[in-house]
Amino acid sequence: MIADSPSNPQRSKKVLLVDAGPFVADTVLRVLPEWTLIRVSDNRAALSLLQKECIGLVITGEKSNGHEDVELLRKIRRVWPHTRLIILTDESTPDDVIAAIRFRAFSYFSKPYTQDALADMLRLATESPAWDDGIELISATPEWIVLTARCDLGTAERIFQFAHEVADLPEAEQPKVAMAFREILLNAMEHGGHFDPNKHVEISYTRAKHMVMCRIKDPGEGFSLKENPYAASSNPPDDPMRHLKKREAEGMRPGGYGTSIAKNLVDEVIYGEKGNDVMLIKYLDIAPAENERDRA
Repeated sequence: MIADSPSNPQRSKKVLLVDAGPFVADTVLRVLPEWTLIRVSDNRAALSLLQKECIGLVITGEKSNGHEDVELLRKIRRVWPHTRLIILTDESTPDDVIAAIRFRAFSYFSKPYTQDALADMLRLATESPAWDDGIELISATPEWIVLTARCDLGTAERIFQFAHEVADLPEAEQPKVAMAFREILLNAMEHGGHFDPNKHVEISYTRAKHMVMCRIKDPGEGFSLKENPYAASSNPPDDPMRHLKKREAEGMRPGGYGTSIAKNLVDEVIYGEKGNDVMLIKYLDIAPAENERDRA
């Protein structure tokens, strides 16, 4: 077995493309012009090369399915624990996405996805330090996932992509839940975790037959929504922009509308007593026959 250290893959500015088409290859060349591009025809050839050579980033081919790519990832982890791998696939299941998180894939995309989304993830994969302790899976089934995430924006973006892939929601509801989840998670990382990479938020996703629930708990001491000077909900009627001035004065990112946005996108936003624990609930209008077919 080849010895590895956390810094080795970062020093190796090589990207391995497995059976990559023009869409992926062009994106990689545009985003990573200084990286050495290596191509192989399939997962078997990729593993053979990786058993001999350290590669900084591996991108799987779209023609393989998610299960096959997770199996490649599992074998890579025996040799290179810190190599970053992005799974691209035509065929995927929630179980595949969960397994990818468990074996520390950097990200996961099933079709359709945009070139911009892939480009953004490539930048994160090659610029983020100490990436592989950012997400820890505590327990998981497709219906109930519990994990922790480090309080930084890069980890948040990775969580959003994994959540997009694993969510089993009607097409009309998925973007609403996703946006509400994004707003509340960023609030938790910012106000509760102060974007401190040494702190973590706890995330729970539950998918029942007619309901989806996301629970987010941050490491902060909590707050009162009415007394939070950084949120739009605390503005007095005669100064509706007060929170923006407060955020700018303290060098915070633009925002402060997270809770208001979430309340307009999901059915219930429920805060715990301290304010550092919140549940998002969306009720799903799914016909019984359709629900049984989806679960079959």
